[in-house]
Amino acid sequence: MGKKVRAHVLIVGRVQGVFFRMETKRTADGAGVYGWVKNKRDGTVEAVFEGDEESVGAVVKWCKKGPPISIVNGVDIKWEDYTGEYGDFEITF
Repeated sequence: MGKKVRAHVLIVGRVQGVFFRMETKRTADGAGVYGWVKNKRDGTVEAVFEGDEESVGAVVKWCKKGPPISIVNGVDIKWEDYTGEYGDFEITF
């Protein structure tokens, strides 16, 4: 078990209507990362990832590419204190 971390990310580009949230959930679930992902009204996708440092890092790295039909122009990452408040990974609205 590695160090526990929390990343709050904002993904910019063509990231809505391209299965970004569903694929983020699949990627996070596969990595054992908890938190949430949602579309924002401004066309971006926002997410919080919690888990061990290596797994969260892998999901954040995936977000920089996204699913095949997305176009990611940027990912803003804020590293925050780990809270352990999530028991799974959810798509929220």
